[in-house]
Amino acid sequence: MATEWKRKGLWTSVILVSGMTLTYLIWTGKPVPASVAPPPPGPAVVDVMAAEPQLRQLEVRTQGTVRPLREMNLVSEVAGRVESVAQRFAEGSFFARNDTLARIEDVDYELAIAQAQSDVAAAEQRVAEEMGRSRQASREWRELGSSEANELFLRKPQLAAAKASLVAAKANLASAQLDLERTQLTMPFNGRVIQKHVDMGQYVTPGTTVARIYDTDVAEIRLPLTDRQVALLDLPLSYDEQIERRESGAPVTFSARFAGELWQWQGVVVRTDASIDVNSRVVYAVAEVPRPFAREEGSGRPPLSPGLFVDATITGRAMEHVSVLPRSALRSNQAVMVVDAKGLASERDVRVLQSTASQVWLQGLAEGERVIVREPTLTLAGAQVQAREVGQLASSAR
Repeated sequence: MATEWKRKGLWTSVILVSGMTLTYLIWTGKPVPASVAPPPPGPAVVDVMAAEPQLRQLEVRTQGTVRPLREMNLVSEVAGRVESVAQRFAEGSFFARNDTLARIEDVDYELAIAQAQSDVAAAEQRVAEEMGRSRQASREWRELGSSEANELFLRKPQLAAAKASLVAAKANLASAQLDLERTQLTMPFNGRVIQKHVDMGQYVTPGTTVARIYDTDVAEIRLPLTDRQVALLDLPLSYDEQIERRESGAPVTFSARFAGELWQWQGVVVRTDASIDVNSRVVYAVAEVPRPFAREEGSGRPPLSPGLFVDATITGRAMEHVSVLPRSALRSNQAVMVVDAKGLASERDVRVLQSTASQVWLQGLAEGERVIVREPTLTLAGAQVQAREVGQLASSAR
């Protein structure tokens, strides 16, 4: 039995050693692969766009809030009881130029006019009497045969005093007539009532605020502009320019959403603020929109009411040699990469005029220069690249 177990163990050892030997021979006997050098990398493929510099009129976009050109208190200049008010004298109501909004009782002022007229008549009588006495004194003095006459004897001071009294009496009459006119509360422009402070039967004194009103003939919007935006516009900065450009300033298109629809109004830049904002360091241009409450025939456009927030697009001045490229072409250092005829990339400093999330307007490129607008990795100056032409952008500037 023991001999049988020894025989089986021997065969097991022989088979194990043979298998290990065969495995070793197979592993060490396989051919080693020959080493092959990797092919050199080719030039990076980049998308390029040919620059097309030309005369372009850029547009500046900003925002602002509508406000009236004039907003003020309507104040009574005379005292008295409010005798009547117009139907249009109500909060939110419109009124026309020289409409009588309220009338103050005028009986006392008519009496004052009658008294002033009496004083004028009395002063005129006194002047006539003094003129007659002066002529009589002159005749008497000539009869005395003297060439020099005393002014007091000739009643010249008395006549001068009478004439001065007549001038004062006429001034008092004009003042009384003016007070009578002031009993009718009017404004010299078309407007709208914001707040109403008095009503019929109420007693007012000089200086009493009757209402808060604003002018509806013109609306204005203050538009903040950055230094870069100012460079694109032809703004009226001096006195002469503001006078000349009230009718021919930079056109502005205002847009706002009201009642679920987008509406537009046309205006013009007429002036700039007197100083630069000390907090934001921006320049404010002021644009005006004439007849903001007028409605065009067949149009449902709402009025350009004060307080409405609007977007503004200002037409800039025409600038030469301006190219339009995708925003991706601009580097962080305000430069672009161009590719020459040999496929070498180089950096080009440019002047950025305006940029959006998708486009950039700049100067400093020649006609036909190929600008890298898309690249797989950041291309360094002097690198060899393979350029692939892409189409031009549709520019929103004119």
